[in-house]
Amino acid sequence: MTVATIAGIPATSFVKVATASIVRRMINRLGERRDQEPSRDLRTLIKAHKAMYAAFGKAIHEMDGSNRDHDIASRAEEGALLAVCAYPAVREGDRRAKGRYLLKIEARGELDLAEHMQALLRSTMWKDRTGFRVVTLTSEP
Repeated sequence: MTVATIAGIPATSFVKVATASIVRRMINRLGERRDQEPSRDLRTLIKAHKAMYAAFGKAIHEMDGSNRDHDIASRAEEGALLAVCAYPAVREGDRRAKGRYLLKIEARGELDLAEHMQALLRSTMWKDRTGFRVVTLTSEP
């Protein structure tokens, strides 16, 4: 009985190695794609800020609203924006989504409080479970 070979390797072994290699690459690509998308937590924070921003706009435009209503809506919107600023965007998808969203906010002139900058800067200094600061270096365009 003759055993087929590919590059001197028995065909059955070659198929097993090639299949394992393909599966590993597919898993890695899925992980990379997952890393490209913003996390559910960040999407929730951005969605909450958008809702608070809309409620604040509505409170301002309502004629019968009191200054107290405006203040409450303003504080809620500010808190939601601070939560987005403070979110530690570790994954590439989170960094991109957070950056894009905050650039839109800044373009409207609304990322102007010292608290916003402090929250942003602190969000870059997150620590892992051991208490040590984790720094990741990536080669992004």
